[in-house]
Amino acid sequence: MAKDLDIQHRITSLIDEEHRLRSALQAGRIEAEEERARLGQLEVELDQCWDLLRQRRAKREFGENPDEAQVRDPKTVEGYIG
Repeated sequence: MAKDLDIQHRITSLIDEEHRLRSALQAGRIEAEEERARLGQLEVELDQCWDLLRQRRAKREFGENPDEAQVRDPKTVEGYIG
C-alpha cells in the first residue's frame, strides 16, 4: 500500500502545482503560454499517475503483484477513450 500512497501524494502535489500555476497567471506572474505548456505536462503526468494507480488496484484485485504495474508512456495514457 505504501506505493499507492506515494502515487496519491504525487497526484496531490501535481494538483497543487496546477492551482499555483492558475493563481500565478491571474496575478500576472507568468504568461498564458507558460501556463498552458506546464498545464499540458501536468495533465499527462496526472493521467500516468491515475493509470498506474488503477493498474496496481486491478493487479491486487486479481491476486497479482501490484509492484509489477508499470508507468505507461504518454501516448498510451493520452489515447484512452472512455
